[in-house]
Amino acid sequence: MAQSALSAEHMHDEAAALAFIEARLWPNGPICPHCGETIRVGRINAKGFKIGMCKCYACRKKFSVTNKTVMESSHIPLHVWLQGMHLMCSSKKGFSANQFHRVLGITLKSAWFLGHRLREAMRSLNVEPMGGGGLTVEADETFIGGKAENRAFGPIPPKVAVMSLVERNGRVRSFSVPNVTAQNLRPIIGRHVHRDSRFMTDESGIYTDIGWNFADHQTVNHSAKEYVRDTAYTNTVEGYFSILKRGVYGIYQHVSEAHLPRYLSEFDFRYSYRVARGYSDSARADVAIRGMAGKRLTYQGTRRQRTEEVPF
Repeated sequence: MAQSALSAEHMHDEAAALAFIEARLWPNGPICPHCGETIRVGRINAKGFKIGMCKCYACRKKFSVTNKTVMESSHIPLHVWLQGMHLMCSSKKGFSANQFHRVLGITLKSAWFLGHRLREAMRSLNVEPMGGGGLTVEADETFIGGKAENRAFGPIPPKVAVMSLVERNGRVRSFSVPNVTAQNLRPIIGRHVHRDSRFMTDESGIYTDIGWNFADHQTVNHSAKEYVRDTAYTNTVEGYFSILKRGVYGIYQHVSEAHLPRYLSEFDFRYSYRVARGYSDSARADVAIRGMAGKRLTYQGTRRQRTEEVPF
């Protein structure tokens, strides 16, 4: 009988969880997050210090592997962090705060904050252009929000526009935009799509004037019920939108505009590191754990609306 992934030692023992995280964030030994020292660093095994504490004898500061990561100052045990990371990375359509609250046995407020910090870990700072010679990138936009017929009373909340770039058999990057206009979309496309790519879109005029910048630009006319013409189609990006919307409407049910960029990072991450690209659930979680480093998200930080462009 196959062993459950959640029965691994590092999912239940704090010392094993610490060693598991250190092996991924410090593969060559402790690194001082304050000054970058790697040689003059020692472990603190004295009574009264929490497990995993180190001291840098260059800058004289104490630290642990959680410093300057999304786990910093968290009261949630590390093995619970690893359980949460595995659950979110292995759930194709997401894992809600209420589910974390029930499964992990933490308060709902902590579960909500944990979810956002896990999504922050999934956010990549890599902005190298997608595609390239011989590769195809599809672009399309959709709208996230409730349907008018489902509204019993009160005003209909406005939908939020999302534009995604999908590299066939590769990664995806999604962006929350104020509205679907050439002024908003073309700078994103120009920055994130390699000019040697084959660019596939629908017939929208937004893409017409930028398409000539790429090695090949083909469109399909959806208004004329044309969806596939040889290799010209946008079915890949539309398939991604299907996963995104099933997660937003089915699992999270409501996503505010302020937090939408982090949810997009979550769905982008799972799609970019999917099984079809050779990543198992455990391998996907390992990538997310490495993504915790160099990021800090406070509770107050989650309450502020993020207006900057957040690429995957």
